[in-house]
Amino acid sequence: MRPPVDHAIATRYSLLNRLQDWQDGESWQDFFDTYHGLIYSVALRAGLSETEAQEVVQETLICVAKNIHKFKCNRELGSFKGWLKNMTRWRIADQFKKRTRRPGDDPSELEPPEEMPMMADDEGGTNWDTEWKEQLLKKAVERVRCRVREEHFQIFDLYALRHWPVKKITQALGVSAPMIYLAKYRVAAMIKKEILTLEKGEC
Repeated sequence: MRPPVDHAIATRYSLLNRLQDWQDGESWQDFFDTYHGLIYSVALRAGLSETEAQEVVQETLICVAKNIHKFKCNRELGSFKGWLKNMTRWRIADQFKKRTRRPGDDPSELEPPEEMPMMADDEGGTNWDTEWKEQLLKKAVERVRCRVREEHFQIFDLYALRHWPVKKITQALGVSAPMIYLAKYRVAAMIKKEILTLEKGEC
């Protein structure tokens, strides 16, 4: 059973520390829930198939597990965001190499991640920062949804996310226009705060 949402809002630094314990299934599930969509989406945008993108997710998680103990949360050495970006792109590169690899080639003959250079944000036709922000927003919305009244989130969803006109919402839900504006403002403020909480934990 997962902990209440408020308790789940641990910093990413705290989560990274817990990931050093491979037996901590709950923390690894938290990591997967937070980042698998980002990794998968970037892999698809790079031109991989759905199956290949799933393999990138799997191999990236394995790579993180093997190397997390080496990662230092130090701005001078790079952020976790940048570290994960490179881990993902190396695994994407692996998938493209598999398409052209000749029989007899040794798949293990790759440079170790820690010795490879940083890649540009748009290299390979992907945009990591854009995907990162989208996934951060998605995660924040999911968390806030569990903390507000169902009616208020429904109003926010219809008005802010689905872009229904106010009149249509008032007719569908039987609520007033001021209620729509207030619900939208309150939920949006909570989401903004949640995004800031997640961003502070990028390390």
